[in-house]
Amino acid sequence: MADWRWELFQDDMLDGLPDTARIEAERLANEIAVRESMVFLEGAAYTGPGPGVRNESLGMLMLTYLTDVRGERIVVVQVSWFG
Repeated sequence: MADWRWELFQDDMLDGLPDTARIEAERLANEIAVRESMVFLEGAAYTGPGPGVRNESLGMLMLTYLTDVRGERIVVVQVSWFG
């Protein structure tokens, strides 16, 4: 993985979630960032259209995120915990 990272759209987005949900959200966001680094190998040099807003779920967690290819990051815009 190059320098790909993930970040929250708002710093307080995970506040109020149980510890289990926070851990799962961080783990899933890391996995998505690794995957995106392998899909968009050009990173900052990428000139095509971005993939848009997408959802990824794992168990009782769902993340909504935007891939910022040129910024080599994913931005988590919503976290839903169904537990």
